[in-house]
Amino acid sequence: MDKLDIKFSEELEKYRNEAREWLKSSLPEWWNNYADRMIDKDRYNSFLKSWDKNLYEGGYSGISWPTEYGGQGKSVLKEMVFEEEVGRLDAPRGHNFLGKILLGPTLLAYGTEKQKKHFLPRLIKSEDIWCQGFSEPNAGSDLAALQTKAELENDEWVISGQKVWTTEAQNSNWCFVLARTDSSASKHKGITYFLVPMDAEGVSIRPLRKITGEKDFNEIFFDNVRVPKDNYIGGLNEGWKVAMTTLAFERGILALGRQARFQTEFEKALEYVEENKLASGDHVKNNHYFRQKFAQSFIELRVMRYHSLKTISDYTNNDGKLGPEMSLQKLYWSEMRSRLGNLLMEVQGGNVYMAEEDSFSADYFTNIYFTTRGETIYAGTSQIQRNIIAEKVLNLPR
Repeated sequence: MDKLDIKFSEELEKYRNEAREWLKSSLPEWWNNYADRMIDKDRYNSFLKSWDKNLYEGGYSGISWPTEYGGQGKSVLKEMVFEEEVGRLDAPRGHNFLGKILLGPTLLAYGTEKQKKHFLPRLIKSEDIWCQGFSEPNAGSDLAALQTKAELENDEWVISGQKVWTTEAQNSNWCFVLARTDSSASKHKGITYFLVPMDAEGVSIRPLRKITGEKDFNEIFFDNVRVPKDNYIGGLNEGWKVAMTTLAFERGILALGRQARFQTEFEKALEYVEENKLASGDHVKNNHYFRQKFAQSFIELRVMRYHSLKTISDYTNNDGKLGPEMSLQKLYWSEMRSRLGNLLMEVQGGNVYMAEEDSFSADYFTNIYFTTRGETIYAGTSQIQRNIIAEKVLNLPR
């Protein structure tokens, strides 16, 4: 049997090394220690705001996007390699990561030439910061039940409704919004994918504080917000199809970078148990229970990496198209990291360090643990992913 060769080419490894050195030189020393990173809110937020600009000036923004829209015009594989190095160094994603990983590819797939030429260069330079207006108080897992509506008056759409769990809304000046434009159609029909300026009259934001102490979630209220007639992507009433493309990118294509970030967390847990005794008094190497747990996590991380490589291969060999199989990625990585979060709690004796009312975040392991609770919900709950896999991938009956 021939050996499976999954190594990257010399050209890609050279690009990886260059990207790694650039990242190391661009990250301040305090970023590399979680406690130092979180001790000063103003310094942290200021650095995140500058990070998007640093990526652009370093040539690492829009890596695989066409040059005519301001991109670097490089291969998708180089973008994946860069994302892997970002994950390995636990580097920040910046304020505009949703615009880059979700809206950008969606615009490339469905946007008009005018929209691409206007929005993509500004997105790459982070002159525009984007947030995602999908979920609602009564439309989370069942996203098609959304109530936000848009009505055409003369040459403007008038949007009214509420969105929730909107990451980075407080730092954004644009939002891509799903709204119902035909109330007589079935719930998966009659939805349109709008581009809404956040400074429009009638837009208001209310922050939501997470259990970790962070306030990057928000509610957005649209009170008769007016946008130009052509401010939507894809066909009128065809927003569900466009949104599924956006969600496919969220669920699976960046899994290689996620795997690298999770691997870093796993290695930090190993360092912790070598430097500190477990609650049992043993080091992990002397505790059979933890040895089995760490072995399981190691194997699951390797499976995720190989599956991520397969996903990238499928993506590049299918003209950049993504299908329902992305739900396999999302279900696997979110459930796997949930188990990893549990392990991190166990190695520090089950101690959960809560953020105080005026503090910024809990400790490193606790932050990861709390974050993993939400990861099995956003971008579609695990139950929803199983339904998609059953119906769309395995062709089982509803």
